[in-house]
Amino acid sequence: MGMFRYALRALHSAITVEKFVPLWTLRRLQSTLVLAEHNNEGLLPVTQNALSAAKKIGGDISVLVAGTKCGPAAEQISKASGVSKILVAESDVFKGFTAETLAPLILATQKQFSFTHILAPATAFGKAILPRVAAKLDVSPITDIIGVKDANTFVRTIYAGNAILTLEAKDPIKVVTVRGTAFPPEPLEGGSAAVEKAPEGDYKTDLVEWVSQELTKSDRPELTSAKNIVSGGRGLKSGDNFKLLYDLADKLNAAVGASRAAVDAGFVPNDLQIGQTGKIVAPNLYIAVGISGAIQHLAGMKDSKTIVAINKDPEAPIFQVADYGLVADLFKAVPELTSKL
Repeated sequence: MGMFRYALRALHSAITVEKFVPLWTLRRLQSTLVLAEHNNEGLLPVTQNALSAAKKIGGDISVLVAGTKCGPAAEQISKASGVSKILVAESDVFKGFTAETLAPLILATQKQFSFTHILAPATAFGKAILPRVAAKLDVSPITDIIGVKDANTFVRTIYAGNAILTLEAKDPIKVVTVRGTAFPPEPLEGGSAAVEKAPEGDYKTDLVEWVSQELTKSDRPELTSAKNIVSGGRGLKSGDNFKLLYDLADKLNAAVGASRAAVDAGFVPNDLQIGQTGKIVAPNLYIAVGISGAIQHLAGMKDSKTIVAINKDPEAPIFQVADYGLVADLFKAVPELTSKL
């Protein structure tokens, strides 16, 4: 009977251990792959924001750098603290960063390392690649998150930013795009991550062929990372009148943006578009000139620290989110403002 009691106690102890070990094991095995966005010359700042989100999730963090020239970006990101390794895939196959070549690379990397989370910035780059990856993994992508509650729970906006959704992901692999403006940039200092080769394979595809890219060159700050932005809408009446904004932007060392109405009217190219279907920005100062404030535009800029609106219509919705509003003719107000700076 004594041996029987001893066996029961031993069995109870074994069951108790089995009950608690998985929780510790899950925490220890938590791992995230961050897809770095770069231009073959250096790391783009939005990758630092995605890295910040990865650190909120917790666990081991790896970064995948793929392109035709990965050295500069890999060296920069390796200095970030909390990153365990940098996986580098350098090949002409990745010219143009097409989703058709990068998605198989990510899948091969996932197969080898079994990450619990795969993250990328919620830019045109990340939005093109990660939904394809999620489909191949048979999981639901979690897009444009603005917060991390825990490893399974994320916060994102819905209804053009008018409601906040907290969701719990049940999939074993979380494929997530990160809104850069919602997370502080992770400093590129204090770390020394090991640089390794990413899984090798035949990633060439006949589905697409990269031909060329034409980029607008400007001495002004890049729109999504600018601290000050001057943005124009349909009220400017023509593309030539955007010179008023360029002159003001030069005084403020600001980037220039536009509403969708201005872009659709052909006033400026679409890479200046801010809003739900354009770029999401959150500068220290946002000056909206001749912009009525449609809900889709507000979704892209209402997290700005200080919003200044100039519009001749006192009922314009933009004034509802503005910290400072000026009801005036922009063609008189903007030149006067520029002359006083």
